[in-house]
This record gives sequence, structure tokens and C-alpha cells, in this order.
Amino acid sequence: MLKSALQIARASYAPKMPSVLNGNVKPVAGEATTAVKDQEDIARLFPNIYGMPIVTFEPSEESNASETPVNVGVILSGGQAPGGHNVIAGIFDGIKNLNQDSKLYGFILGPAGLINHKYKELTADIIDEYRNTGGFDIIGSGRDKLEEKEQFDKGLEILKKLDIKALVIIGGDDSNTNASILAEYYSSINAGVQVVGCPKTIDGDLKNEQIETSFGFDTACKVYSEVVGNIQRDCNSARKYWHFIKLMGRSASHIALETALQTQPNMCIISEEVEEKQQSLDDIITEIATVVAKRSEMGMDFGTVLIPEGLIEFIPAMKGLIAELNDFLAHNQEEYDLVRRSGKRDYIISKLSDENAEIYASLPETVARQLTLDRDPHGNVQVSLIETEKLLAEMVKAKLDKWTKEGKYSGKFATITHFFGYEGRCAAPSNYDADYCYSLGYTASLLIASGKTGYMSSVRNTTAPAKEWISGGIPITMMMNMERRHGEMKPVIQKALVRLDGKPFQYFAANREKWAYETAFIYPGPIQYFGPTEVCDQPSITLSLEQAK
Repeated sequence: MLKSALQIARASYAPKMPSVLNGNVKPVAGEATTAVKDQEDIARLFPNIYGMPIVTFEPSEESNASETPVNVGVILSGGQAPGGHNVIAGIFDGIKNLNQDSKLYGFILGPAGLINHKYKELTADIIDEYRNTGGFDIIGSGRDKLEEKEQFDKGLEILKKLDIKALVIIGGDDSNTNASILAEYYSSINAGVQVVGCPKTIDGDLKNEQIETSFGFDTACKVYSEVVGNIQRDCNSARKYWHFIKLMGRSASHIALETALQTQPNMCIISEEVEEKQQSLDDIITEIATVVAKRSEMGMDFGTVLIPEGLIEFIPAMKGLIAELNDFLAHNQEEYDLVRRSGKRDYIISKLSDENAEIYASLPETVARQLTLDRDPHGNVQVSLIETEKLLAEMVKAKLDKWTKEGKYSGKFATITHFFGYEGRCAAPSNYDADYCYSLGYTASLLIASGKTGYMSSVRNTTAPAKEWISGGIPITMMMNMERRHGEMKPVIQKALVRLDGKPFQYFAANREKWAYETAFIYPGPIQYFGPTEVCDQPSITLSLEQAK
């Protein structure tokens, strides 16, 4: 593998981890747990793994060494997130510490590798090539879902053949939901295979009291903040453009909020606030146009607006429309596909309720078409394909043109639009993510050694020095509730949205008016891997504010 100078230097970086993991440990169980919602339904669906306690690893006088090798399989599931390679390195080092003859097998291109028996053994030579690097290219990732008995049984065949005793699924909320379904099934048939999850998603929407943050969020936000900061410096230099910047985060606005905290743009829309205030699309446009007009009066015909990827689904009227579209297409996709392109818009309008038909008919042709494009594997509209940043820029211009005719605005308004998503998914992990991910992987190996299944690896207290981090596991069913998917109610991990009463949003809300008019841009610069701790190892501002005493 060809390596850059940075990658060569990073190869020698030894991730920091909780001091408890440097010696022998024992799992200490807490109280029994319950699902976050819909407890009766979740308990009925997961009778073998529901209600298990949270466990925390504490020092032990007994050795963790295993007399027999512990073979483990690992799957990277869903979209990429910085740090995945370090999770795998942590698992590898952890099982080798249990027994040097233990083996780690990686299933190729996600869950499909398990189903289709595509795998490779991950040896020390391979692992060492990927330590502290970005991407998922060590084995690749995929979005296939493990949901059917046939898939479970097919996967079990290769697990038995390779004598794999445990499977680690590294993924987001949906992937870890599938991990719990698999754990339940293998427990119900006494398959002798444990299933452990690791919390991955740059969107930051997989978190709770035990899962402080999902890995990759820190690195991705630092990458986006660097680029947004660069744009803001250009914006402040040319002083003639408004930049509308869409950022990843379809179900929550954590990335947009964190990037705003790091860069202090003139405006940042938070989807959860839009929903809470029951704002219409016109309300949002008017809000942006008002800031543009006031800045123009101050002689500043330039600025930046941050937009979360999933905004369109949080506008109440649009949310209702999209929900009806999802349900309709889940049951009528084949019929819709047969309709000629020129007639698809009228066909959809004829099938919707009167209220949603009116909303759909009012949308620009491009947005209406984007709302009916192929669904994601969960049956939801692919909001990343909706060019919200262009829609808002065009609608703000139309609003300002109207105000110009009415004599309310006389400034200049030129726009440039951006969408930052893939730019951050495979970045080399920050020191925080490199350390956090390695600790998550090592913790997963200890959950396996402790005989746990249906658990997610958990590392907490991560705003403190790494030696003080707390390692353990949380039952996946504890995070679950019932949601509608493909027109049916199914168990899923509840997404963590931006809390409007939380410290990160409150800090943002207290400062956004100042940022709107004072041009208080911050230019974070690139991720730093070497140098003073306060420069290299700091966690996200979101996490720092949440954990502030």
C-alpha cells in the first residue's frame, strides 16, 4: 500500500485508552434495564436478550487469558465513518491478548459478506497497515440488512465453519438494531455465537447516557468546520456572495450545530427547532431573507447559512407529505414505475390526500421529483438527493426580489451553494476518534470474553483524559422503540435528536444573533495530529458542553 508522509507518521501512533483496560478486568452488572419506549412490544420481540443490565469493567485479580483461542468475525455496516479501522485494531489486539492463537475474520462489503460467505482473515500484517487511517477499505462496507431467518441461518453456516464464537457489527442505529435481532435469534436456537455492536455514525444521532457519542462524528465535524471556515474566510475577503452550505445529517442536526459552534456562521438552521416551532418553508425563507436584508443595510452583502441535510423532513407540512409518500410507494412502487415520466407528477397528486396533494403540487418540479426517487433500504426518502441548499437560495432570492419591488430591499444578493458529506466520511481520524475507536474495539473484545451478547460497546467520560475513561457495555434493547418502516411497525434504536433544552443548542441560541450581524467567523483550520494536547486531543464542542460540570 502506498502511504503519505502523514500516514507513515500516524502508523506509529499508539491510541490512548482507559487505564482499566491495561490490566485484567471483570464485568460489574448494574440494574436490569428496560427499553426507552414501547417496553411490552420490545420485550415480546426480544425475550432472550431483553432486560439485561448495563455492565462496567473494573480491575480484577483474575487473569482474562483464555486457554482456548477466541475466533471473532467483524462486519462494517452502513456508511463510512472515521475510526472504523481503529475499532477493528482494538478488537484484534483485545482477542490476541486473550489468546495469541485467536483469529479475527472480516466479512467483505458488509452484512452481504456474512450471507454470501465472503471473508478474509485479518492478520497482524494487514491490521498494522490500517491503524489510525480513515475509511473502511480494510474489508469494505455495505447496506444490506440482516433481518430474515434465511440470512441468519446462511451466516451461521460460515460462522460454524470458521469456529467463530462472536460477531461484532460496527454500524449505526439500524445496523445495531439488526445486531440485536441477530443476537436474539442466535440465542433462541442456542447457536453458540455472541453478537456485539459498536456505535458508528458521523451524524451523531446514536447516543444516550451510556453512549456519549458515535464514533466518526468528531472527525467529520472537524473536517466540515475546516472547509466551512475556509469558505467563510473567502466570503469575508470577496464580500459579495452568500454561501448556502448543506451538511450531512438526515435525521438530526448534530453536525450542523457542531459546525456552527466551531465556525460561527451568520445563520444555521436547526431542524428540530423548525419542527418544535411548527415553522413553514416560508417562515424559514423569511428568517434568512431578513438577516440578508439587515446585513445589506450594514453594507455587508455576504454571509454563510448552514443547512442540515434532513431539514425538509422536519418542516411539519413536508413531514406529513413525505410520510404519506413513503407509505404509498412502499406498497405501490411497481405501479408508479410503470407510469410515464411526464405523468408521474399528476399520478402522485391523484393518489395523495387533499392536503398533501396541494402541498406536493406547489413544489418546484425538481423538488417534487426528488421526493419520489428510489427509497433507502428502510423505505425512507433519500433526503441527500434533495438539493435543499439550492431550493432555499432560490426562494430567498425570490423573496428579496419581491421586497425590492415593494421598496423594502435594495442590496445585492449573489449565491453559491455547497453540499459537504462524503468529504468527511473517510478522513483520517482525529486523535479523539483514534483513541475512542480503539477503546470501543478493545472493550468489544472484553464483552466477548465475558460471554455477553446483544450488547453495544460503551466508552464514557471521554472529555476527561483517556486514562479516566469508563469502559463497559449497554444492552441494545435498552435503546429501542417501535417505528414505522416500509409501512409496518418495527423495532429500531431510537434516534437521538438535538435537544433544544440541551447546553449545545442553548449556547448556540444565546449567540446566534450576534453571529448574524457581527461577522464573527472562526476559521478552525485542519485537524492537528501532533502538538499540545489542547490543540490535538480536544473533543467536539457539543460533547464538551454536554459534559460540562
